[in-house]
Amino acid sequence: MERQRPVPPDAGLSTQRVVERAIRLADREGVGGLSMRRLAGELGAGAMSLYHYVANKDELLDAMIDVVFQEIELPPDGTDGQSAIRRRATSARQVLARHPWAIGLMESRTSPGPANLRHREAVTACLRRAGFSVVMATHANWLLDSYVYGFALQEAGLPFDTAHELAEMTEGVYLPQLPPEQFPHLNESAAALVAAGYDPTEEFAFGLDLILAALEPLRDPA
Repeated sequence: MERQRPVPPDAGLSTQRVVERAIRLADREGVGGLSMRRLAGELGAGAMSLYHYVANKDELLDAMIDVVFQEIELPPDGTDGQSAIRRRATSARQVLARHPWAIGLMESRTSPGPANLRHREAVTACLRRAGFSVVMATHANWLLDSYVYGFALQEAGLPFDTAHELAEMTEGVYLPQLPPEQFPHLNESAAALVAAGYDPTEEFAFGLDLILAALEPLRDPA
């Protein structure tokens, strides 16, 4: 009589499912709330069973960050360098808004996954095609990533999401704390921005345009 093969523990699991649920947990509670035991509870599995799919938490984080890189649009071929760089930066900001826990981990992984490496290769290739030297492409890459990560980090901490919410907070919370005789310039700025319908979501494009304009003359005309 043929022996039955043993059923693996928690047979409904897979590496993909473990990583996807870990991302959902981190999206909801931050990476500080992620532990193998907590993740196992989310999956309805035994904590030790997860180690059949990821060796440890570091490997899990590597896989999670690789998914984040996979979600970022690669610089498209067939478009001018500025447009390609702008699209990639805008996509990165949108992805990090969905996964704010990833901001501090994007550059920390020492075992980058395939999507991570593919992304970095595509960005470097885009900058080189745009006419930047190897060294200048490195400078540009650092500058762009610092801007995107920094903006995403600041944006994640804001207590408002829209121009309407900002206006309500400014009028109901901030302005009462800004007596004109003590803070004339802050009071003036807050009142003027509310009156103008200032939209903080437009700041990213403003800053990115300045960076791209500053980089433009640094390209090798050859």
